[in-house]
Amino acid sequence: MKVLITEALAESGVELLEKEFEVDVLLGMSPEELLERIGEYDGLIIRSATQVTAEVIERAENLKAIGRAGIGVDNIDIEAATKRGIIVANAPESNTIAAGEHTLGLMLAAARHIPAADESLRDGEWKRSKFKGVEVAEKTLGLVGLGHVGRIVARGALGGALGMRMRVLAYDPYVSEDRMRDMNVARAGSVEEVLEHSDFVSLHVPRTPQTTGLIGEGALEKMKPTAYLLNVARGGIVDETALYNALKGGSIAGAALDVFKEEPTTDSPLFTLPNVVVTPHLGASTIEAQDRAGVTAAEQVASALRGAVPLNAINAPVPEGEGAEFVAQFAELCETLGRVLYQLTDRPGNALKIEYQGEVARYDTRLLDVSATKGLLTGMVFEPLNFVNTPALARERGLRVDTARISESADYTSLVTLRLASEGTGEESVVTGTLVGPRMQPRIVDAFGFTVDIVPQKHTLFIRNEDRPGMIGKVGSILGEHGINIGNMAVGRNAPGAPAAMAITVDEPVSDEVLKNLREVPGFTDARAVSL
Repeated sequence: MKVLITEALAESGVELLEKEFEVDVLLGMSPEELLERIGEYDGLIIRSATQVTAEVIERAENLKAIGRAGIGVDNIDIEAATKRGIIVANAPESNTIAAGEHTLGLMLAAARHIPAADESLRDGEWKRSKFKGVEVAEKTLGLVGLGHVGRIVARGALGGALGMRMRVLAYDPYVSEDRMRDMNVARAGSVEEVLEHSDFVSLHVPRTPQTTGLIGEGALEKMKPTAYLLNVARGGIVDETALYNALKGGSIAGAALDVFKEEPTTDSPLFTLPNVVVTPHLGASTIEAQDRAGVTAAEQVASALRGAVPLNAINAPVPEGEGAEFVAQFAELCETLGRVLYQLTDRPGNALKIEYQGEVARYDTRLLDVSATKGLLTGMVFEPLNFVNTPALARERGLRVDTARISESADYTSLVTLRLASEGTGEESVVTGTLVGPRMQPRIVDAFGFTVDIVPQKHTLFIRNEDRPGMIGKVGSILGEHGINIGNMAVGRNAPGAPAAMAITVDEPVSDEVLKNLREVPGFTDARAVSL
């Protein structure tokens, strides 16, 4: 596979990709050159300058993944990529430390008039009284948004040996009260509450239709006249004209801005005010952050090209919150179960039932829902499947996916069960799996409704038979006659003399002729070959 890198990337990120893929680093490509070349590549890595438009995506016949070395994806047409089944992943935590530190630095710079004092002294002036500032200790820092960067800012501002001994008040409807309490952060019920009660207000939200212009004239009027506004998030969240008027009229004491509605900008009226500190979008501009972003983007694209879901995928179901890494370990198992289920089912119906039991049932399992569906659909559709287009293709086929959760599992820490009815017969095929041991090894523990225990392999034979002496020997003889070597075998039965089942891993594919020979032996009721 081939990967195109259009903007400067950490050498370690390039080297990571070169271990598995052919990599072209073509910096400074024009939009026309990108359109001409993109069809050659399976992966694309960019920063903020490259525009991945719908037209680019239309030309990207082989593209499977786009990696953004940074957090913002405004320069990628996510909708067009999703329609084409292209995974888009970013590096959301790569610049969090840098952005958090920059926020704290701007707060101190604004509070102590550091830039203006520096400029005055360089001009030959010694005017200490002119730059009398305020302390941040014992003041209230209000955060609008408590995501990755917001949490770093909160930790830096709070008390402790390395902290600033500030109080922190935050509004974020997606963070629980318990989580805020653990962080020693007071929970605000609204943005207005943050504005009214804070001495410093720092913004940590993405730019969306809902947040564009969030801090306008009305919001600024709610702030204390001694308060400062900080924005290291995204331009456009603050109405810059309203802010200029508020600062010039003394409605608030000052502001510190790293981002602007239009960038680059060098002639904003805000730059003429003495109570404003500005920087040219430096939030992520540290050596460490840039290197981290490049490596993370490379890791995300490599993961996608291997067929997995990158943990930072924008348009694929990535597990979130507590237990995310634990859940991700079940993705391969669920896809395997889906593949097995399809091959065990005659005329698969349109309702897949997924049941989670035990520890895995406690967490966000959307990734596993898609993994199981992807495995099931592999034998049904001609389109290449991935974690982006699978839900859409399932809907097109009229496949309904239902999930159930059971908090306890009698025999295993976690279990995943897939059920699929055969259309027209009402018969239901069932397959169950789990992960075992410290290496979380996948195991199939139920098939055909019988308890088995086998590690899934590329070629597996599933047999239903009567429980009578000599059945295992007959299977061995037939497979031996056809030169098929047995790797492992698991036998399941419900009671002596009742129907039974075998799951047998073999080293070679099992042909239709072998299956026919097995079914013709008295006592064998069914034989199916599964290929993974």
